[in-house]
Amino acid sequence: MKTLHSIAEIQSVVAACKAEGKKVGFVPTMGNLHGGHLTLVEKAKELCDVVVVSIYVNPLQFGPNEDYDSYPRTMEQDQELLIAHGVDLLYTAQTTEIYPEGSEHHTHVSVEVLDGMHCGKSRPGFFTGIATVVTKLFNIVRPDVAVFGEKDFQQITIIRKMVKDMCMPVEIIGAAIAREETGLAKSSRNGYLTNEERTVIAPTLYQCLTSAREAILNGERDFDLLRRDAFAKMAQAGFKPDYFNICSTETLLTAAADDQSLVILAAGYLGKARLIDNITIEL
Repeated sequence: MKTLHSIAEIQSVVAACKAEGKKVGFVPTMGNLHGGHLTLVEKAKELCDVVVVSIYVNPLQFGPNEDYDSYPRTMEQDQELLIAHGVDLLYTAQTTEIYPEGSEHHTHVSVEVLDGMHCGKSRPGFFTGIATVVTKLFNIVRPDVAVFGEKDFQQITIIRKMVKDMCMPVEIIGAAIAREETGLAKSSRNGYLTNEERTVIAPTLYQCLTSAREAILNGERDFDLLRRDAFAKMAQAGFKPDYFNICSTETLLTAAADDQSLVILAAGYLGKARLIDNITIEL
């Protein structure tokens, strides 16, 4: 695996790969890699000849009271994992190149409507930060395919719309959520949890999702009732619930009783972590 630090380096190597007719896959990450990231790598390897992974902790997607400074940075460990999983190129983007005039003075990319709901309501500016840095990374790496995890369902929906609206020549592929044996979705922020929070309390989030899905499959259409029940179960377990929204998969707007393709999006605070998860339903 080659580790490249500058825009000029990564563009030169990727251009050479494309000149040889190779299909380039891309997995953008913020590092602190875990099994969920590795499923994205495996998906990219299935689809492409060359796999590029980027590691960059993007300051633009962190709010003023969020964990940018303390976000875990584990570069050596991440490199070992990527080598073991056959990644070809690692691009460690540098802030001096990504935001040379500072992120506050940089052109921002926003996906209207989608970026202001769910996580966007709790974290203003979060998805603008993601859309901006992903646009930059796509322009830098110029991949044929980019793979994102479906755990961040709102994020991948926003990126798909952005790519479509801006005519970006990148195919966006979603990879299924990687889960621990308890059902907890794998996440870098699980590292903030105590052992009890991780093994006993955190899996409640997925249990609430599966319980609501079963109720809907059995004919329940009072979505507000399901939301209230989930909030009560989460709070009883030890969460501070953020949201539990039953939505149309396509629009992420509140689902109508006759919608056939649904996604339940959920988030809650537990200890030092904010956890998100989702589950889809086809009726």
